[in-house]
Amino acid sequence: MNKDKNCVDVDISAHVGECENTPTSPTTTPAGRRIIRVPVTLAELTVRTNLVAKIHFPDPVLEIKDIKKRVKIVQCRLLLPGVAAGSDPFAATDLRLFLKGFVRKNIQYATPCPHSTAQCVSSELRSLTADVPFECVTTIAAADFLTPPELPLLNTRSEFDFFRAQDLGHGFPEKDHLLSSDLSQFHQVSTQFYNQLPFCELISSNIIEWDEAVDRMPLPGNKPFEEGIFENVVEKMFLEFTIKVLQNQQVRVDAH
Repeated sequence: MNKDKNCVDVDISAHVGECENTPTSPTTTPAGRRIIRVPVTLAELTVRTNLVAKIHFPDPVLEIKDIKKRVKIVQCRLLLPGVAAGSDPFAATDLRLFLKGFVRKNIQYATPCPHSTAQCVSSELRSLTADVPFECVTTIAAADFLTPPELPLLNTRSEFDFFRAQDLGHGFPEKDHLLSSDLSQFHQVSTQFYNQLPFCELISSNIIEWDEAVDRMPLPGNKPFEEGIFENVVEKMFLEFTIKVLQNQQVRVDAH
């Protein structure tokens, strides 16, 4: 006798009824001046760059059907100069933003089948996914910051010694001593600051591209005269994307 091991059958269609809810009052901080740490927008930028790439197809291409593109950022680093403790960490200054990423392209294309005729060309639909990399540096002027970044505080290391009088030993008068510090001891005070690193978010992107075959030749055999195939494409791309640069900062707010 076979027994069903599943005590609940989920492979069925059933009506989902409406649930009821009752609003509740959240627990909040008491009213007054508070300091919170939140992501603060430092700048919002539209970056523009140009790309040129050569793409090789694994099959003869009759024609390109569609290209889907997606911008991916792998590095967005705002270089901050360090300041000494006690200095103004929000001093306005021009800063460099290093960007690195790639454009992911999924190219759908038709490749001809061997049984084409003079009147008809049969083809198969295939796709090729390629990454077109880019890397650039852009300058953010001090006046373009919506909120100045909090500059990192510099770590410090300081050494100190203690005075020590030592006997000079044989060959020196007993009243004379070596007055110096002790080389057998080492004393140091070190301070480390764990600063907040700026980070980025990708808001939008815009791409204008020109793809052109560089080795197109007529379709071999008894085929329509206007048809041709190619395997290499050179593309020129204008890339524009908007990013938001943020940093976790402490902000004073009024709680009501």
